[in-house]
Amino acid sequence: MAEAFLSLARNDQADALGVAADRSGRPVHLLQKDVWVVWALETLAGAPFGPHLVFKGGTSLSKAYQAIARFSEDVDLTYDIRAIAPDLAEPGSDGLPQSQSQEQKWTKTIRTRLRTWTRDEVVPTLERRLSERGLAATVVAHDVTATITYEPLATGTGYVSPVVLLEFGARSTGEPSEPRLVTCDAAPYLPDVTFPSATPAVMRPERTFWEKATAIHVFCRGGRLRGDDRFSRHWSDIVAMDRHGHVNAALADRGLADRVGRHKNVFFREKDGAGAHIDYATAVRGHLQLVPHGDRLQALADDYARMVDDRLFFDTPPTFESVIERCRDIQQRANGESASRATT
Repeated sequence: MAEAFLSLARNDQADALGVAADRSGRPVHLLQKDVWVVWALETLAGAPFGPHLVFKGGTSLSKAYQAIARFSEDVDLTYDIRAIAPDLAEPGSDGLPQSQSQEQKWTKTIRTRLRTWTRDEVVPTLERRLSERGLAATVVAHDVTATITYEPLATGTGYVSPVVLLEFGARSTGEPSEPRLVTCDAAPYLPDVTFPSATPAVMRPERTFWEKATAIHVFCRGGRLRGDDRFSRHWSDIVAMDRHGHVNAALADRGLADRVGRHKNVFFREKDGAGAHIDYATAVRGHLQLVPHGDRLQALADDYARMVDDRLFFDTPPTFESVIERCRDIQQRANGESASRATT
């Protein structure tokens, strides 16, 4: 009978991942973190609130669609706005307020409820599962995020820490989404060991593209990129998505692009370097910018180099210059297609 990886003694876990590392070419510290990422998804998807969660972001592209060949470490989840705030966003609605004053009320209400839910539901669920399995890790709530800290079996350059960050949002429906199987990267190389697995609802790559592209647009216009300072993954992700055909599918779905533009104009207002509000609806309609300039381009190059140094790519990584050139091509296609549709 196969043994569960997380039930193995610590030295046996290290030996097992050492074998998987030799066979896969992926470092032990990333294989171990991946196990905890999938464990977290397995636990959350199986909880009573699991049906209301949608797994999204770069980790979903890697784990659920194999659309990117790099390690993605954080778990980004949306709690359906219609479930957390049915008194505001009715079931069957698009989950958008009708005015700015209404949006402010919605945002405040949803954040308060999400903070309470993270503290009172998510953390106890994870802690209970850790206790049941006798696993040594700690869970802490930080506003609308939670962290799982485990003891590392190995370390890399420090770019990736032994902490799984669970980021929760609740200002969208998460649509379109579909159930997808998620397994551990080490599992194919260790058939005699049982690893965590999950089948969460996952945001479709077409929407993920528009979410990432509009975030990149903000950075390129001199605005604030939400999240930490490890941001070059967004550019490499859309390039990888392009190779898998997801970008063409996203560009062809103008209705989806417009929905993302409207949603971000309501809930994610940002200013450009000159202090003017960024209009996402205009961006997705022929004015998308995916290539930064000056200091921002250099900062992007520096972060990309750090990501490469910590071996986050599963294959030989593309050069930074080729990533930027491919992004310039995607930008031209997005804007050209939008312009041609606008004139027909």
